[in-house]
Amino acid sequence: MSGWSGIVGQAEAVAQLRRAASGEPGAMTHAWLLTGPPGSGRSNLAYAFAAALLSSPDGIEPEVETLVEARTHPDLVTLSTEGVLITIAQARAVVQRAALAPSTARHRVIVVEDADRMAERTSNALLKALEEPPPETVWILCAPSEADLLPTIRSRVRTVTLQVPDPSEVARLLVERDGVDPTLAERAAREAQSHIGMARRLATSDEARARREETLQIAMRVSTAASAVLAAARYVEIATADADALSAERDEAERTQALHQLGVEPGGTVPPQLRRQLKELEDAQKARAKRGMRDGVDRILVDLLSLYRDILMTQLGVGRELVNEAMRPTVQAAADYLRRADVIDVLDQLRLARERIEGNVPPLLALEAMLVRAARAAQRR
Repeated sequence: MSGWSGIVGQAEAVAQLRRAASGEPGAMTHAWLLTGPPGSGRSNLAYAFAAALLSSPDGIEPEVETLVEARTHPDLVTLSTEGVLITIAQARAVVQRAALAPSTARHRVIVVEDADRMAERTSNALLKALEEPPPETVWILCAPSEADLLPTIRSRVRTVTLQVPDPSEVARLLVERDGVDPTLAERAAREAQSHIGMARRLATSDEARARREETLQIAMRVSTAASAVLAAARYVEIATADADALSAERDEAERTQALHQLGVEPGGTVPPQLRRQLKELEDAQKARAKRGMRDGVDRILVDLLSLYRDILMTQLGVGRELVNEAMRPTVQAAADYLRRADVIDVLDQLRLARERIEGNVPPLLALEAMLVRAARAAQRR
Protein backbone atom coordinates (compact mmCIF):
# COMPACT_ATOMS: atom_id res chain seq x y z
CA MET A 1 0.00 0.00 0.00
CA SER A 2 1.65 3.19 -1.17
CA GLY A 3 1.04 6.43 -3.02
CA TRP A 4 -2.19 8.20 -2.09
CA SER A 5 -3.69 4.92 -0.86
CA GLY A 6 -1.07 4.71 1.89
CA ILE A 7 -2.14 8.00 3.49
CA VAL A 8 -4.31 7.41 6.56
CA GLY A 9 -7.02 9.75 7.81
CA GLN A 10 -6.09 12.77 5.67
CA ALA A 11 -8.84 12.83 3.05
CA GLU A 12 -9.06 16.63 2.87
CA ALA A 13 -5.30 17.15 2.57
CA VAL A 14 -5.01 14.40 -0.07
CA ALA A 15 -7.83 15.93 -2.10
CA GLN A 16 -6.17 19.36 -2.05
CA LEU A 17 -2.78 18.03 -3.15
CA ARG A 18 -4.27 15.78 -5.81
CA ARG A 19 -6.00 18.79 -7.33
CA ALA A 20 -2.70 20.66 -7.37
CA ALA A 21 -0.83 17.76 -8.97
CA SER A 22 -3.52 17.33 -11.64
CA GLY A 23 -3.00 20.88 -12.86
CA GLU A 24 -6.38 22.23 -11.76
CA PRO A 25 -6.34 26.02 -12.29
CA GLY A 26 -5.42 27.93 -9.13
CA ALA A 27 -4.69 24.79 -7.14
CA MET A 28 -0.90 24.79 -7.55
CA THR A 29 1.81 26.90 -5.94
CA HIS A 30 5.59 26.68 -5.87
CA ALA A 31 6.05 26.05 -2.12
CA TRP A 32 4.04 23.95 0.35
CA LEU A 33 4.20 23.36 4.08
CA LEU A 34 2.70 20.14 5.44
CA THR A 35 2.08 20.40 9.18
CA GLY A 36 0.78 17.89 11.67
CA PRO A 37 1.76 16.07 14.86
CA PRO A 38 4.49 13.40 14.84
CA GLY A 39 3.19 10.19 13.33
CA SER A 40 0.41 11.87 11.36
CA GLY A 41 2.09 10.93 8.08
CA ARG A 42 3.65 14.25 6.98
CA SER A 43 6.58 12.63 5.18
CA ASN A 44 4.43 9.92 3.59
CA LEU A 45 2.08 12.57 2.23
CA ALA A 46 5.02 14.69 1.02
CA TYR A 47 6.44 11.81 -1.02
CA ALA A 48 3.02 10.81 -2.38
CA PHE A 49 2.62 14.42 -3.54
CA ALA A 50 6.15 14.37 -4.96
CA ALA A 51 5.38 11.19 -6.90
CA ALA A 52 2.24 12.82 -8.32
CA LEU A 53 4.17 15.94 -9.35
CA LEU A 54 6.85 13.82 -11.01
CA SER A 55 4.24 11.80 -12.91
CA SER A 56 1.81 12.93 -15.58
CA PRO A 57 -1.21 15.00 -14.50
CA ASP A 58 -3.40 11.91 -14.97
CA GLY A 59 -2.06 10.11 -11.90
CA ILE A 60 0.94 8.57 -10.17
CA GLU A 61 2.93 6.32 -12.49
CA PRO A 62 4.16 3.03 -10.94
CA GLU A 63 7.74 3.42 -12.17
CA VAL A 64 7.91 6.96 -10.77
CA GLU A 65 6.46 5.80 -7.47
CA THR A 66 9.14 3.11 -7.21
CA LEU A 67 11.92 5.64 -7.78
CA VAL A 68 10.43 8.08 -5.27
CA GLU A 69 10.11 5.38 -2.61
CA ALA A 70 13.80 4.57 -3.16
CA ARG A 71 14.64 8.32 -3.17
CA THR A 72 16.45 7.81 -6.49
CA HIS A 73 14.30 9.77 -8.92
CA PRO A 74 16.61 12.19 -10.81
CA ASP A 75 14.23 15.13 -10.26
CA LEU A 76 13.63 14.51 -6.55
CA VAL A 77 15.85 16.24 -3.99
CA THR A 78 15.48 15.47 -0.28
CA LEU A 79 16.71 17.34 2.77
CA SER A 80 16.46 15.68 6.16
CA THR A 81 18.66 15.05 9.14
CA GLU A 82 19.40 12.18 11.42
CA GLY A 83 21.25 14.54 13.73
CA VAL A 84 19.79 17.23 15.93
CA LEU A 85 19.77 19.99 13.28
CA ILE A 86 20.01 20.38 9.52
CA THR A 87 23.32 22.08 8.77
CA ILE A 88 23.67 25.18 6.66
CA ALA A 89 25.99 23.26 4.31
CA GLN A 90 23.21 20.73 3.65
CA ALA A 91 20.73 23.54 2.98
CA ARG A 92 23.04 25.34 0.57
CA ALA A 93 23.69 22.12 -1.37
CA VAL A 94 19.96 21.58 -1.79
CA VAL A 95 19.44 25.19 -2.91
CA GLN A 96 22.00 24.66 -5.66
CA ARG A 97 20.21 21.54 -6.90
CA ALA A 98 16.83 23.28 -6.70
CA ALA A 99 18.00 25.78 -9.32
CA LEU A 100 18.43 23.06 -11.96
CA ALA A 101 15.73 22.35 -14.51
CA PRO A 102 14.02 18.95 -14.30
CA SER A 103 15.66 16.27 -16.40
CA THR A 104 12.79 13.84 -17.08
CA ALA A 105 9.68 15.05 -15.24
CA ARG A 106 7.49 18.15 -15.46
CA HIS A 107 8.79 19.39 -12.08
CA ARG A 108 11.89 19.29 -9.91
CA VAL A 109 10.62 18.53 -6.39
CA ILE A 110 12.45 19.43 -3.17
CA VAL A 111 11.21 17.66 -0.01
CA VAL A 112 12.45 19.05 3.34
CA GLU A 113 11.39 16.44 5.89
CA ASP A 114 12.59 18.24 9.02
CA ALA A 115 11.99 21.92 8.33
CA ASP A 116 11.58 22.49 12.07
CA ARG A 117 15.16 21.32 12.64
CA MET A 118 16.78 24.33 11.02
CA ALA A 119 18.44 27.15 12.91
CA GLU A 120 17.58 30.69 11.78
CA ARG A 121 20.78 30.99 9.74
CA THR A 122 19.98 27.74 7.92
CA SER A 123 16.38 28.82 7.27
CA ASN A 124 17.64 32.04 5.75
CA ALA A 125 19.75 30.01 3.33
CA LEU A 126 16.50 28.61 1.90
CA LEU A 127 14.65 31.90 1.89
CA LYS A 128 15.78 33.30 -1.47
CA ALA A 129 15.17 29.94 -3.17
CA LEU A 130 11.62 29.99 -1.83
CA GLU A 131 11.13 33.60 -2.92
CA GLU A 132 12.31 33.19 -6.52
CA PRO A 133 12.28 29.52 -7.53
CA PRO A 134 12.61 28.38 -11.15
CA PRO A 135 9.15 27.91 -12.69
CA GLU A 136 9.34 24.08 -12.65
CA THR A 137 10.65 23.76 -9.06
CA VAL A 138 8.28 22.82 -6.23
CA TRP A 139 9.25 22.91 -2.55
CA ILE A 140 7.50 20.65 0.00
CA LEU A 141 8.40 21.41 3.63
CA CYS A 142 7.30 19.28 6.59
CA ALA A 143 7.05 20.46 10.21
CA PRO A 144 4.87 19.83 13.27
CA SER A 145 3.34 23.32 13.07
CA GLU A 146 3.70 26.68 11.33
CA ALA A 147 5.11 28.12 14.55
CA ASP A 148 8.21 25.95 14.10
CA LEU A 149 9.30 28.03 11.09
CA LEU A 150 10.38 31.63 10.69
CA PRO A 151 7.62 34.09 9.71
CA THR A 152 9.55 34.88 6.52
CA ILE A 153 9.36 31.20 5.54
CA ARG A 154 5.70 30.85 6.51
CA SER A 155 4.73 33.82 4.34
CA ARG A 156 6.09 32.12 1.23
CA VAL A 157 4.39 28.73 1.50
CA ARG A 158 0.87 27.37 1.29
CA THR A 159 0.06 25.37 4.41
CA VAL A 160 -1.77 22.05 4.47
CA THR A 161 -2.62 20.89 7.98
CA LEU A 162 -2.85 17.19 8.76
CA GLN A 163 -5.14 15.80 11.45
CA VAL A 164 -4.43 13.09 14.01
CA PRO A 165 -5.80 9.92 12.37
CA ASP A 166 -8.47 7.97 14.20
CA PRO A 167 -6.99 4.85 15.85
CA SER A 168 -9.40 2.69 13.88
CA GLU A 169 -7.92 4.01 10.63
CA VAL A 170 -4.38 3.29 11.81
CA ALA A 171 -5.43 -0.18 12.95
CA ARG A 172 -6.98 -0.88 9.55
CA LEU A 173 -3.72 0.15 7.86
CA LEU A 174 -1.75 -2.27 10.08
CA VAL A 175 -4.12 -5.10 9.22
CA GLU A 176 -4.18 -4.44 5.47
CA ARG A 177 -0.54 -3.43 4.95
CA ASP A 178 1.32 -5.48 7.55
CA GLY A 179 -1.01 -8.42 8.17
CA VAL A 180 -1.32 -7.67 11.89
CA ASP A 181 -4.01 -9.41 13.94
CA PRO A 182 -6.97 -6.99 14.22
CA THR A 183 -7.09 -7.08 18.04
CA LEU A 184 -3.36 -6.39 18.34
CA ALA A 185 -3.58 -3.71 15.64
CA GLU A 186 -6.36 -1.91 17.52
CA ARG A 187 -4.42 -1.97 20.79
CA ALA A 188 -1.18 -0.84 19.13
CA ALA A 189 -2.93 2.04 17.34
CA ARG A 190 -4.56 3.20 20.56
CA GLU A 191 -1.40 2.95 22.68
CA ALA A 192 0.62 4.72 19.98
CA GLN A 193 -2.03 7.46 20.04
CA SER A 194 -2.40 7.14 16.26
CA HIS A 195 1.34 7.63 15.61
CA ILE A 196 1.56 5.44 12.52
CA GLY A 197 5.25 4.49 12.80
CA MET A 198 5.05 3.76 16.52
CA ALA A 199 1.85 1.76 16.07
CA ARG A 200 3.60 -0.46 13.56
CA ARG A 201 6.51 -1.05 15.94
CA LEU A 202 4.19 -1.93 18.81
CA ALA A 203 2.20 -4.25 16.58
CA THR A 204 5.21 -6.09 15.16
CA SER A 205 7.78 -6.11 18.00
CA ASP A 206 7.42 -7.96 21.30
CA GLU A 207 10.43 -6.02 22.60
CA ALA A 208 8.85 -2.65 21.80
CA ARG A 209 5.68 -3.62 23.66
CA ALA A 210 7.67 -4.87 26.64
CA ARG A 211 9.74 -1.67 26.80
CA ARG A 212 6.61 0.46 26.74
CA GLU A 213 4.96 -1.53 29.51
CA GLU A 214 8.09 -1.29 31.64
CA THR A 215 8.25 2.51 31.29
CA LEU A 216 4.67 2.85 32.57
CA GLN A 217 5.14 0.43 35.45
CA ILE A 218 8.30 2.25 36.54
CA ALA A 219 6.37 5.52 36.87
CA MET A 220 3.79 3.86 39.11
CA ARG A 221 6.53 2.65 41.46
CA VAL A 222 8.23 6.03 41.96
CA SER A 223 7.61 7.23 45.52
CA THR A 224 10.89 8.75 46.78
CA ALA A 225 13.59 11.04 45.45
CA ALA A 226 15.98 8.09 45.33
CA SER A 227 13.57 5.97 43.31
CA ALA A 228 13.00 8.96 41.00
CA VAL A 229 16.73 9.20 40.25
CA LEU A 230 16.94 5.46 39.59
CA ALA A 231 13.86 5.60 37.36
CA ALA A 232 15.33 8.46 35.33
CA ALA A 233 18.52 6.49 34.75
CA ARG A 234 16.51 3.46 33.69
CA TYR A 235 14.48 5.54 31.24
CA VAL A 236 17.68 6.76 29.59
CA GLU A 237 18.88 3.15 29.38
CA ILE A 238 15.62 2.08 27.74
CA ALA A 239 15.71 4.97 25.26
CA THR A 240 19.34 4.21 24.40
CA ALA A 241 18.63 0.50 23.93
CA ASP A 242 15.65 1.34 21.74
CA ALA A 243 17.75 3.66 19.59
CA ASP A 244 20.55 1.09 19.36
CA ALA A 245 18.10 -1.61 18.30
CA LEU A 246 16.84 0.60 15.48
CA SER A 247 20.26 1.69 14.24
CA ALA A 248 22.65 -1.25 14.85
CA GLU A 249 21.76 -3.20 11.72
CA ARG A 250 21.65 -0.05 9.62
CA ASP A 251 25.04 1.16 10.91
CA GLU A 252 26.71 -2.12 10.01
CA ALA A 253 25.12 -2.16 6.55
CA GLU A 254 26.30 1.40 5.92
CA ARG A 255 29.84 0.57 6.99
CA THR A 256 29.92 -2.57 4.84
CA GLN A 257 28.65 -0.63 1.83
CA ALA A 258 31.18 2.17 2.42
CA LEU A 259 34.08 -0.30 2.61
CA HIS A 260 32.88 -1.97 -0.58
CA GLN A 261 32.70 1.37 -2.39
CA LEU A 262 36.20 2.23 -1.18
CA GLY A 263 37.51 -1.10 -2.48
CA VAL A 264 38.37 -2.54 0.96
CA GLU A 265 37.82 -6.29 1.33
CA PRO A 266 35.87 -7.56 4.39
CA GLY A 267 38.27 -7.75 7.32
CA GLY A 268 40.90 -5.83 5.40
CA THR A 269 42.92 -2.87 6.65
CA VAL A 270 41.62 0.57 5.69
CA PRO A 271 44.38 2.60 4.01
CA PRO A 272 45.21 5.86 5.84
CA GLN A 273 44.06 7.98 2.89
CA LEU A 274 40.56 6.46 3.11
CA ARG A 275 40.07 6.72 6.86
CA ARG A 276 38.63 10.23 6.64
CA GLN A 277 35.61 8.96 4.70
CA LEU A 278 34.93 6.31 7.33
CA LYS A 279 35.38 8.85 10.10
CA GLU A 280 32.72 11.06 8.48
CA LEU A 281 30.34 8.09 8.33
CA GLU A 282 30.99 7.26 11.99
CA ASP A 283 30.36 10.88 13.00
CA ALA A 284 27.06 10.86 11.12
CA GLN A 285 26.07 7.62 12.84
CA LYS A 286 26.91 9.08 16.26
CA ALA A 287 24.76 12.13 15.50
CA ARG A 288 21.93 9.82 14.48
CA ALA A 289 22.35 7.82 17.71
CA LYS A 290 22.16 11.00 19.79
CA ARG A 291 18.98 12.08 18.09
CA GLY A 292 17.60 8.54 18.36
CA MET A 293 18.15 8.51 22.12
CA ARG A 294 16.46 11.90 22.51
CA ASP A 295 13.55 10.74 20.37
CA GLY A 296 13.32 7.62 22.52
CA VAL A 297 13.13 9.70 25.69
CA ASP A 298 10.43 11.83 24.09
CA ARG A 299 8.42 8.71 23.27
CA ILE A 300 8.67 7.66 26.92
CA LEU A 301 7.37 11.07 28.00
CA VAL A 302 4.50 10.85 25.52
CA ASP A 303 3.59 7.42 26.90
CA LEU A 304 3.70 8.79 30.46
CA LEU A 305 1.48 11.69 29.41
CA SER A 306 -1.06 9.16 28.17
CA LEU A 307 -0.88 7.27 31.47
CA TYR A 308 -1.43 10.30 33.71
CA ARG A 309 -4.10 11.61 31.35
CA ASP A 310 -5.89 8.27 31.75
CA ILE A 311 -5.63 8.65 35.53
CA LEU A 312 -7.10 12.16 35.40
CA MET A 313 -9.92 11.12 33.07
CA THR A 314 -10.75 8.27 35.44
CA GLN A 315 -10.83 10.67 38.38
CA LEU A 316 -13.17 12.96 36.44
CA GLY A 317 -15.43 10.06 35.58
CA VAL A 318 -15.11 10.54 31.83
CA GLY A 319 -16.66 7.45 30.31
CA ARG A 320 -14.33 6.64 27.46
CA GLU A 321 -11.85 3.94 26.56
CA LEU A 322 -8.42 4.55 28.03
CA VAL A 323 -5.29 4.84 25.91
CA ASN A 324 -3.79 2.26 28.26
CA GLU A 325 -6.88 0.08 28.51
CA ALA A 326 -4.77 -2.98 29.29
CA MET A 327 -3.62 -1.22 32.48
CA ARG A 328 -7.09 -0.20 33.68
CA PRO A 329 -6.71 -1.78 37.17
CA THR A 330 -3.42 0.09 37.69
CA VAL A 331 -4.93 3.31 36.39
CA GLN A 332 -7.96 2.93 38.67
CA ALA A 333 -5.76 2.30 41.71
CA ALA A 334 -3.69 5.41 40.95
CA ALA A 335 -6.86 7.46 40.42
CA ASP A 336 -8.03 6.39 43.88
CA TYR A 337 -4.89 7.32 45.80
CA LEU A 338 -3.49 10.34 43.93
CA ARG A 339 -4.87 13.83 44.41
CA ARG A 340 -6.32 15.34 41.27
CA ALA A 341 -4.19 18.49 41.69
CA ASP A 342 -1.05 16.35 41.88
CA VAL A 343 -1.95 14.47 38.70
CA ILE A 344 -2.39 17.79 36.90
CA ASP A 345 0.98 18.93 38.28
CA VAL A 346 2.69 15.77 36.96
CA LEU A 347 1.12 16.34 33.53
CA ASP A 348 2.53 19.88 33.56
CA GLN A 349 5.96 18.55 34.55
CA LEU A 350 5.89 16.01 31.74
CA ARG A 351 5.22 18.75 29.21
CA LEU A 352 7.96 20.88 30.76
CA ALA A 353 10.43 17.98 30.55
CA ARG A 354 9.74 17.66 26.81
CA GLU A 355 10.34 21.39 26.34
CA ARG A 356 13.58 21.24 28.33
CA ILE A 357 14.95 18.35 26.30
CA GLU A 358 14.00 20.13 23.08
CA GLY A 359 15.96 23.10 24.45
CA ASN A 360 19.05 20.85 24.85
CA VAL A 361 18.77 20.19 28.59
CA PRO A 362 20.39 16.77 29.20
CA PRO A 363 17.58 14.18 29.14
CA LEU A 364 18.68 12.61 32.44
CA LEU A 365 18.38 15.93 34.30
CA ALA A 366 14.98 16.71 32.75
CA LEU A 367 13.70 13.25 33.65
CA GLU A 368 14.99 13.46 37.22
CA ALA A 369 13.27 16.81 37.80
CA MET A 370 9.98 15.48 36.45
CA LEU A 371 10.09 12.23 38.40
CA VAL A 372 10.94 13.94 41.69
CA ARG A 373 7.66 15.86 41.34
CA ALA A 374 5.87 12.58 40.60
CA ALA A 375 7.43 11.10 43.76
CA ARG A 376 6.13 14.02 45.82
CA ALA A 377 2.65 13.40 44.45
CA ALA A 378 2.86 9.75 45.50
CA GLN A 379 4.03 10.73 49.00
CA ARG A 380 0.97 12.94 49.54
CA ARG A 381 -1.53 10.17 48.92
